[in-house]
Formats: sequence, structure tokens, C-alpha cells
Amino acid sequence: MIAELLKLRSPRLQLFHVRMAFSEDMESVGKFALRKVWVLFTTILRIAVARIRYGTPVLYYPPSGPNKVPVLRDIVLLCATRWMFPKVVFHFHAGGVSTFGPQLPSVLGPFYRYAYGRPALSIRTAPQNPEDGKAFGALRDVVVPNGIPDMRGQVAERNAGPGDPLVILFTGVLIPSKGVRVMLEAFRNLVQRGVDARLELMGKWGDAAFEQECTRWVAEHGLVDRVTFLGVRKDLDKFAHFAGCDIFCFPSYFEAESFGLVLVEAMQFAKPVVSTLWRGIPSVVQEGVNGFLVPIEDADAVADRMQRLAEDPALRKRMGEEGRRIFLRDLTLEAFHRSMERELVAVSEAN
Repeated sequence: MIAELLKLRSPRLQLFHVRMAFSEDMESVGKFALRKVWVLFTTILRIAVARIRYGTPVLYYPPSGPNKVPVLRDIVLLCATRWMFPKVVFHFHAGGVSTFGPQLPSVLGPFYRYAYGRPALSIRTAPQNPEDGKAFGALRDVVVPNGIPDMRGQVAERNAGPGDPLVILFTGVLIPSKGVRVMLEAFRNLVQRGVDARLELMGKWGDAAFEQECTRWVAEHGLVDRVTFLGVRKDLDKFAHFAGCDIFCFPSYFEAESFGLVLVEAMQFAKPVVSTLWRGIPSVVQEGVNGFLVPIEDADAVADRMQRLAEDPALRKRMGEEGRRIFLRDLTLEAFHRSMERELVAVSEAN
């Protein structure tokens, strides 16, 4: 979403980007590495250079989720840089960092409070997310939904016809809290109920041990011919899988989940979705309108909703069309740009 934000072109706003390349892949997210110490030092230096060169009065920063190593990184970076800027904007793409303070050693408390305290503006992606900005004393707290470019028409679409197996798609980092085990168990339940379906899981494995656990589970339950781990797919290849599924399922309970952008990627292709009552996901999925929402870690409930969709093509079509309508109304890149421009200009011009 930061990359999409940088595409914003406005006569009232200039954006200068200092890239924070701390993690090379998902396996290194939240883990300490000496390389990250060097990246942290050079990032602080580049922020200082950008402040001097461009004279921007506002530091825009996306705080980490509630994990120790990223929080310590934030504390060092923000304590070293935010004093240079009259105003700070926090955009909480991950949620829950305001609850992490008690887990830090008491000696770090003042630095934690200074690093995150009293931003001029805090932005959440959904109203259901933790109110991190308010907890840190933000002068203003707003909600701006994420938005993506409309890719419909760029790839061929497919819907199962009479007698065809349904294609169910999961997309995300393949880790337990994204709901991968729940997804597999729900799919097994669905097949046992007699539904002819195929499951595709698209994304990078969090670690090799979990990959082995899941592939072994699929084999033990006789699902090798029905379950495909696609790995990472990019660009049009990725969108072809969204456009080619019949149901999109995302049973996430990820600790830092704040929005569920993959749900929007499915909705743009008019696909019905099944997801969870977790964090900002209900701001994207309206129960009974463009999909279903179930409690977290409830494989039976996921299977029930997928079965309802599997057995009712008209329901799949209606929910998919509602999802497309919601996407066009609220979740396009243009809508995101308009909202971000309004909020960033307002904070820049405020006394």
C-alpha cells in the first residue's frame, strides 16, 4: 500500500520516499539479524538527509505490529528522527502495537512513549482495528480503507459450470495464524460432505517445518489430487488465480491483521468470500451480502459457509456481484488516493 500511495499525484502534496528494507522475505520478518542493524542506521541517515534536502515538515511512518524486534526497531528509528519534524503521521497498516508497551523492560518505557506518543494524525485501515492512535494520544484519528487498481479485464475469468469442480482459493503467507490449518481442515470437511471441489493455496511458506507439516497432512488425508500449493505468483499470473476461482476463503486470525487486502483482490473479480470476524476484515466483508464471516479457528463453520456457496450458484453470483459493487464504491485505488490526499494535506496545512 505504500507503493500505491507513492503513485499519488497531487498539486497540493509532495511525497519523498525513504525505503525501509529491513526484511528480505516473510521468513525474516520480526527476527533479529545483524544486517538489519546496518539497514536501521542507514535508514535513519537517509531520513535526516531527506529532511534537510526537501524541508518537509511531516514524517509519515507505518508502525510495526505487536512484535518485539519490530517494536525495538521503531523505537530506535523514531527516537532518532521524529524530533526533526514538526509533525508525525502514523499509518497503522498493522494493528496492536499500542498494547505492547507492558511487555517491554521498564527502562524502555519512556523511549516507547516518546517514539509513538502524540502523533499529529493516526490512520487506521478499518474502524474495527485496535485504536492505536488514540491510545498514543493522537491529535486526530481517522479511518482510510485501502484501495487497489482495478485489474478486471486484464485476465480471463472463469466460473464453474454444471458438473465442473469448484475452485476454492486461499491467498496469503502460509503460516498458522493466517488460517492455513483451518483452511485445510474445512476443505477436508467439505469434501467429506460430497462437494466436488479443488483447493489452491497461493503464497510463500512461513517456514520449512510448517510446509512439511501441511503437505504431510494433505497426503495423510488423501487430498493430494485436490489440494495444490501454488507458491508465490506475481502480476497477471497472480490475478489469473483470483479470476479463476469460484470461492475465495481467508480464515485469518493473524496477530497484526488490519484489513485483508486479498479479500479486495478477490472482490474486484466478483468472487464471493468466506472470512473471519477478526480485526478489520468485517469492514471489507459484509455478512450475507458479499460473503460470510465466521468465528476464528472454526473449521466447521468455514466448511458450512463454503458448502452453502457450493450448492447455490445463484448465491455465489449475487454475492460476487455485491462484492464487485462494494469494491467500485469504496475500495479502488482512486478512492484511497482521494482520502489520503485529503488527510495528508489537512495535517500539513494545520497550525
